[in-house]
Amino acid sequence: MKPKIVVVNDLMQKNYRYELVEPVGRNFDPLFKPELTPAQMLRMGIFGGRYMTDCRKEFPASWFAHAKLCSLRHDPDLNYFKVNASQPLSVWVTKGWIHPDDPRGWFQWYCRYYMGRRMPEEDRRQIRRWKAMGRHIAQLKKYCAGSGPHCRPRQRQALLHWAYDSRKI
Repeated sequence: MKPKIVVVNDLMQKNYRYELVEPVGRNFDPLFKPELTPAQMLRMGIFGGRYMTDCRKEFPASWFAHAKLCSLRHDPDLNYFKVNASQPLSVWVTKGWIHPDDPRGWFQWYCRYYMGRRMPEEDRRQIRRWKAMGRHIAQLKKYCAGSGPHCRPRQRQALLHWAYDSRKI
C-alpha cells in the first residue's frame, strides 16, 4: 500500500500532515480491540456532540451522515446515555494526556489510527490508556449485573467515549 498524505486544516491544527500507512480499520495492534468504530460512536452520541464538528473534511463523510453533533455547545442530551461524562480539554492538557499531534485527545488519535496512521510510541501510550478503562467494565459487571443499561450511566457513557460498548454488559 502506498502511503497517503492527509493535510489537516481545522480550528486546532493548520497544515498538520500525516501518512496513512495501513488500510482503514485494519492491522491494529493485537492488544487493541475496540468494540466500536468511530462512525458508530459518533452515531450513538459522544462528547455532547461538540467533538469533531470542524473536522469533517479529514474523515469519511459516512462517519458524519447520522452523527449526533452540535457545533454551538456541549449538549449531554446528544450523548447516548443522556449524561455528561466528559472533562474539559483544559483538564486533559493539565494531566498530560494530550499529544501535540492530536490536540483533541484520545478520540482524535483513535480516528486517525482507525484511518491508518501509525505513530508507534504514541500508539502504545494510547492503547495502554484504552486498556486501563477496563476497570470500569469490571465495576459495571460487579455493581450492575442484571440491572440493565440505566445502571451507572456516566460510567457507561465514559466507556462509550473509549470505544467500549457497555450496552453488552
